[in-house]
Amino acid sequence: MPCFSPLQGFFFLYIPYFYIFAAEFVVMKHTILIVEDDAAFGVMLQTWLKKNDYDVVLATQYAQAKKEISSRKLDLILTDLRLPDGDGILLMAWVREQLKSHVPFIVMTGYAEVQTAVSAMKLGAFDYLKKPINPSVLEEKIVAALESEQEAEELFRPKKVMVKGSSDAIQRLYKHVELVAPTKFSVLILGESGTGKEYIAEMIHECSPRRDKPFIAVDCGSLSKELAPSELFGHLKGSFTSAIADKKGVFEQAKGGTVFLDEVGNLPYEVQMQLLRSLQEQKVRPVGSAVDVPVDVRIVAATNENIEQAIEQGKFRQDLYHRINEFTLQVPPLRDRMEDLEEFVGFFLSQANEELGKEIKGVSPKAIAAMKQMSWKGNLRELRNVIRRCVLFAEGDYIEAEDLPVYLEAPEKPSASSNEDFALRPGNEREQIEAALMKARGNKTVAARLLQVDRKTLYNKMHQLGLEL
Repeated sequence: MPCFSPLQGFFFLYIPYFYIFAAEFVVMKHTILIVEDDAAFGVMLQTWLKKNDYDVVLATQYAQAKKEISSRKLDLILTDLRLPDGDGILLMAWVREQLKSHVPFIVMTGYAEVQTAVSAMKLGAFDYLKKPINPSVLEEKIVAALESEQEAEELFRPKKVMVKGSSDAIQRLYKHVELVAPTKFSVLILGESGTGKEYIAEMIHECSPRRDKPFIAVDCGSLSKELAPSELFGHLKGSFTSAIADKKGVFEQAKGGTVFLDEVGNLPYEVQMQLLRSLQEQKVRPVGSAVDVPVDVRIVAATNENIEQAIEQGKFRQDLYHRINEFTLQVPPLRDRMEDLEEFVGFFLSQANEELGKEIKGVSPKAIAAMKQMSWKGNLRELRNVIRRCVLFAEGDYIEAEDLPVYLEAPEKPSASSNEDFALRPGNEREQIEAALMKARGNKTVAARLLQVDRKTLYNKMHQLGLEL
């Protein structure tokens, strides 16, 4: 006779209601990972989700979950907070930081602590569920999470219409784009994070004879050495455990078009030799196949890393570097093209008004002057985020200087010496973080800048050290 825990029994009380909702619960085929150390409860969740037309994968441990996440594309992760070898929040931090993935997380816990819920949300969880699980609530949150993922993908997908700017620096770049676009040259785009390298890559494609063929972007930073060959070159059914069907890789999908290798400097070293062979021979070999497939693609790559330094350190192959670097484009940072700032502010303001349903008319001269004093280390991406935030909170018709985030309002930039005093280093991290928070008067954005890390990293460190968020 099966033995069920009280939690599982409570879950079964709701089972009849699942079928009431099922008739109206129409969804697209999505893949969900359940991370739950109670195997019986995890199987029940898996069974119900499969009946509602989801593809479902179950992992019972933190390490197993990492392997599953690295080996497949997921639309949602439903994770228990407490795991025998880790926890759900740390798993989410690993996905965000290491894989650069924004797949939504719903965190489940039997420990109904408000502080835990707040921590999960601050660190990027889409939502939070207390056990025992109410199926109708779970259903609503899954649908909402999947819808939010689709909206986010649409929001951050590079747009065809984009303000260009008129500064001398950017006009020189556009002239070089016009020169190289019609050729077959492989192009390497260099520039800081957030400068718009993918937009330049799309511009090259649109100005080339390949414009009517696919443009496919690949985030090399999210590809593990296990996942990369399948994503780039494809695989045959049965070539590994989760290969349930043949799959065409990026190079075959982009036949006749352009493959954009974003952050190519992060490509695993083991995969670089395979990529070099494919580029030289214009052939790929799917995983599990003994036959090469001819491909015709143009390569545009981008990085914010120092590739030459990576070559010296043995992290990047010199022969691959020369193969993808037949022509180099350098995208200038925003601070070197301040003449374009007002044009971009107007563009992002229009976008934010449409997205948020607001009617902000413009930005005051004082606010523009303040923005021109900033270093904008995050470049156009940071500027866009600042404008969206200001539009969200602005109460008048115009964005004023006082509407800018606190760290932008600071009249003095931290000196190099003060940054060195607070830069986060291995060892005594708790004391360093507490000192930075005290200096920043509890403002975590300012503290993160003092520590020279992003805010998400600061939250993760605080969570790991048990510091109050």
